[in-house]
Amino acid sequence: MRKAEVNRTTAETDIALSLELDGTGKSEINTGCGFMDHMLTLFASHGRFDLKVTCKGDTYVDYHHSVEDIGIALGKAFKDALGDKRGIHRYGDTILPMDEALILSAVDFSGRSYLGFEMNIPTEKVGDFDTELVEEFWMGFVRQAECAVHFRQLSGKNSHHIIEGAYKSIGRSLRQAVAIDAEFAGEIPSTKGVL
Repeated sequence: MRKAEVNRTTAETDIALSLELDGTGKSEINTGCGFMDHMLTLFASHGRFDLKVTCKGDTYVDYHHSVEDIGIALGKAFKDALGDKRGIHRYGDTILPMDEALILSAVDFSGRSYLGFEMNIPTEKVGDFDTELVEEFWMGFVRQAECAVHFRQLSGKNSHHIIEGAYKSIGRSLRQAVAIDAEFAGEIPSTKGVL
């Protein structure tokens, strides 16, 4: 089974995370931020990843440290669970409608970290969640997972729909990218022979 456990403790957060790539989409999420719990639940469900996350963070300050560090831990879990990436599809992309919002996401497990984030989230907050933290989460993720992730908002005016569409969309794109390609199951998906 392709799975990983990550424990990350800093002066600001204490995170325990487990990930199984070949799961059923079940999740147990407790980040201290209700909106983040909801987004990670959607992510796991649409990616069919089994995901457990607990985070004790300095949420009395704000959610920034918790959200960024969870992104870092999730990215490391993906990297660890994929190992040498032998046999994976490597690439994935999804265009997902969420009511009026239309979100494109794409991923490449290239071994190089990059985040393309072309999103126009119209409000600064959804409830008590700072919407700028969506980009911070995915920046932490790509740095640790060593992959390129692109988000592009094609339409949308409702901040909640835009963010929810992004987490659902990237869950599906990641699912495609990490799936084993039966035709190339024993191969590294690169002409370099390494990713």
